[in-house]
Amino acid sequence: MIKDELELKRQFKDKIILITGGTGSIGHGIIKQLINFKPKQIRVFTNDENSLVELKEYLDNNNIFQFMVGDVRDRDRLNLAIRNVDIVFHAAAMKHIDICEENPFDAVKTNVVGTSNILEASIIEDVEKFIFISTDKATNPSTTLGGSKLLAERLTLDASTYVGKGKTKFAIVRFGNVLGSRGSVFQIFQKQIQNQKPLTVTDARMTRFIMSISEASKMILNVTHLAKDGEIFILKMPSIRIEDLAKGMLEVYKKKFPNNKIVKQIKILKSRERERFHELLITQDEIPYCHDVGNMYKISNKETKKLISMKEFSSQTSKRISKEKLHKTINELIDDYLSN
Repeated sequence: MIKDELELKRQFKDKIILITGGTGSIGHGIIKQLINFKPKQIRVFTNDENSLVELKEYLDNNNIFQFMVGDVRDRDRLNLAIRNVDIVFHAAAMKHIDICEENPFDAVKTNVVGTSNILEASIIEDVEKFIFISTDKATNPSTTLGGSKLLAERLTLDASTYVGKGKTKFAIVRFGNVLGSRGSVFQIFQKQIQNQKPLTVTDARMTRFIMSISEASKMILNVTHLAKDGEIFILKMPSIRIEDLAKGMLEVYKKKFPNNKIVKQIKILKSRERERFHELLITQDEIPYCHDVGNMYKISNKETKKLISMKEFSSQTSKRISKEKLHKTINELIDDYLSN
């Protein structure tokens, strides 16, 4: 076993772990990784009963899991769910831009109040580590989703002021687009291909940072080990034009399923109100506190000795994913989809 795996095993072995939003794509990815490190118990917490049943069947009723129905808006339920927990992964959120815009009060209740509730419960229970799953849309937000996730980030970063003599350490993982996650552009394109429809791209100029579910979940576990308190971790991700992702998916599907009828048309739509053409991983104000730590960036309260160019953090100017890596990732996601 390599050094990193030994460190992770020490971090998670015999621990009780709570995953809010545990049946979502990220929650599922965390579960797959965690099993390898022999925790004492994994509590999967969600308000989606059907997905809980599906996950239970997928995991073959493994007795290491406890499946819990509840909502992060319900503080009393969280207080029961978190009893004796060592580590919390907070992935529960409303995450779709359109739905959050149409239901802003509910977005705030889930993403802001829900985060406040689970933070308070974690402090009272004196958990070891609290890891909040955020998004690059929280950086200079232009939408209800981004604004609510920014507030949730601030709550997490400042939570240590309430810890007192407790031991809880807080950290944030800020992601780009997770390919293959529920409701992601990858899934939208996949359904359009399967239904023999043109692929719809909001705007030809649009770029995004991308990563796989596997990369995201591995990063979350590594951050849990590395986190000291009050830090934001960001994976070094390549960017892509969404139109190039659509072209890549058509190329891979045509090669992988030569006998299937595939519509090779890409339809450019009108960009939605408030939706950004490009994403930023960090703000200009965070640059002086951003450190290069190998395959990740870390934002802390300590100033860096070497400033990193803002070009690295914009999906418009950062390094683009290679065609080879893109095709490899798409193939892996298709294989994973077919195996489930």
